[in-house]
Amino acid sequence: MPTSAARHSFRFGVPASLGANIARVRADRLENLLSPHIGKLVQVQIAQSYDALARDLQEGRLDAVWAPPFVCARLESQNLRVLVRGVRKGASTYRAALVARAGAGLTLEKLQGTRAAWVDRDAVAGFLLPLALLKSKKLDPAKLFASQAFVGSYRAALEAVLDNKADVAGLFNPPEKVGESFETSVEQVLPGKGRQFSLVAFTDEAPNDGVCLAASVTPESASALEAAFTGMAQSADGQHILREVFNLDGFEPAPKMGYRALYRVALSTL
Repeated sequence: MPTSAARHSFRFGVPASLGANIARVRADRLENLLSPHIGKLVQVQIAQSYDALARDLQEGRLDAVWAPPFVCARLESQNLRVLVRGVRKGASTYRAALVARAGAGLTLEKLQGTRAAWVDRDAVAGFLLPLALLKSKKLDPAKLFASQAFVGSYRAALEAVLDNKADVAGLFNPPEKVGESFETSVEQVLPGKGRQFSLVAFTDEAPNDGVCLAASVTPESASALEAAFTGMAQSADGQHILREVFNLDGFEPAPKMGYRALYRVALSTL
């Protein structure tokens, strides 16, 4: 397979959790924004799972990926570089909200026999942080829940709760210092539905999602891509991409080994 430097295109992967249909519609704008910086045609590809996203980067089928923190931690531990990470409301960390239908009266102590709808086995807010929270309370998810389904996106997980196909779901939420309610996070996924959910619990915080590079990406391409992402908020098109594709205010350079704190979360899922 030709290297990134030898090809005329640069393949950028995004997870299906962004919503496959929406991600495809917005892909053209992202491609057009990044291509001039890299000097190559950027092709946005949607991976069917977080595992596929990581594997495609490791095996050279993608040059860079937008990945959740757990995937960034896994790739970083294998000596791949996380180039930039997202910033939301001035924070580069976030947490998960475990939510249920409004009026269900569910608490962590009342989850026995309920049904969970998760995003993906590698989704931090959509699975791993809620899982770590439950284990920290000495609750075994395998024994706690009557069923656990992996539905592929936050939208699908929340809809499963509303449709009474599940009782709880995990959702991304800004860190505590931002002071934003879980209803606001619900509204970003399902507009107008915030009041139809109730909060079960918030989890601990984790680093935001990031952009990870394949080993074959040249230093020149890496620098150009970093400039493209960190400068994205400086143009109207960039601001639109940040808001509509990534749900971010901007990007910042990722510190070396910045996802080390997530290794314990990863181990808790084994």
